[in-house]
Amino acid sequence: MRNDRSHYELEEINTNKLGCVAEFKFKLYQQQYYLANISAKMNINLPNFNVKNLVKEAGSTISRVVQLTEEKLGTTERTEYDLHFQNLAERADVTKTWTEKIVRDTESVLIPNPQNRVEDFIFEKIEKSKPKRLSNLEHLALDMIEAGGDFGQDLPYGQALIKVGQAEQKLGQCEHDFIATSGICFTQPLRKFLDGEMKTIGKERGILETKRLDLDACKNRVKKARSMLGQQSKDGISPEAVLEQAERDLRVAQAEFDRQSEITKLLLDGISTSQASHLRHLHAFIQTQVRYYKQCGDVMEQLQRELAKMQHPKPRLRINSEDVDCGPPSSVSMHSCDSDSLGGTALDSDQDPDLDKSLTNLLEDFHIEFDTTAVSTVIFVTECSPVNEDYMYGKQGLLKGLVPRAFVEMLDEEHDVTL
Repeated sequence: MRNDRSHYELEEINTNKLGCVAEFKFKLYQQQYYLANISAKMNINLPNFNVKNLVKEAGSTISRVVQLTEEKLGTTERTEYDLHFQNLAERADVTKTWTEKIVRDTESVLIPNPQNRVEDFIFEKIEKSKPKRLSNLEHLALDMIEAGGDFGQDLPYGQALIKVGQAEQKLGQCEHDFIATSGICFTQPLRKFLDGEMKTIGKERGILETKRLDLDACKNRVKKARSMLGQQSKDGISPEAVLEQAERDLRVAQAEFDRQSEITKLLLDGISTSQASHLRHLHAFIQTQVRYYKQCGDVMEQLQRELAKMQHPKPRLRINSEDVDCGPPSSVSMHSCDSDSLGGTALDSDQDPDLDKSLTNLLEDFHIEFDTTAVSTVIFVTECSPVNEDYMYGKQGLLKGLVPRAFVEMLDEEHDVTL
């Protein structure tokens, strides 16, 4: 009874399978008829649908899914690629990953605002010109120029703001040129490589994986057909005929797999040539950076010179072999002029100062070196003409010049002095 029951159950399962196949074919015929009627009414030329090809393609897809599932479960063997191909594929994956990161990071440096990057990407895809937007430097420049005009162009601060704003405008223009040039010489070629060559390699590798699944499925069918030799034929087809057909399919699958493998290897080998091209693009990017930073440096040096001309130069005093700015004296008690602290600014022994000149002219025209043999040197001092709050006019023998008040201690008239 159990054998009869199992026999009846197998017949029922086979009947259900045949029913499903028949229903699937009926739906395909029905869909083909429906599309044909629509195309006839709307005068649309549709390609001829071949139901046999559709069924064959569906069967191939199912066999690939079954093969892949069995490989994941570890219940069947798979064809492994050779070591050289594996190395090429691994190098291609590494190249793709790092190239994508380099392009993304470079674009982040050139255009820090992610919203602007997305906007530029959309305009590039729809083939429209990118919108012209002001950079942060240019916004700063406009505000400085406007503030300088409101504060007054005749005032030092207003003039300085206008000068700095104009320099910032130049820096903004240099930045625009740098971004455009870097995109042309570096990021665009790398992105073109990713969108072109790497996508082609990925597509061919996908086709190769499909051919491998078909090859392994044919190998499994050959093994199954060989195991069926000596058994009774099913559906009127002898096991020998089934084996012969399976071996024929295996030879075709093997040929297609080998052909696709060679095509994919050639594409993978071309990555070396692409990397040589990327090296040239990298050199061009570095040259662009060097030119950009040099232009920025030139602009800032010119701005520094212009600002230096606008301000009044401060007198300088040489103390302990160092040039320091002689600003207003701090709250320091008055000391005698010693050898280290006195002396940076005065005149030569064969010249007389013009007291009507400004303080700056005296400092630039004359030099003095007082006697350094004593720790405390006594000199004669008088007020400058006009009177200066920071300096006095000093004389020691034939040496004459300006002396900071902070370094002078006035002596009583009773003290004897030696000149």
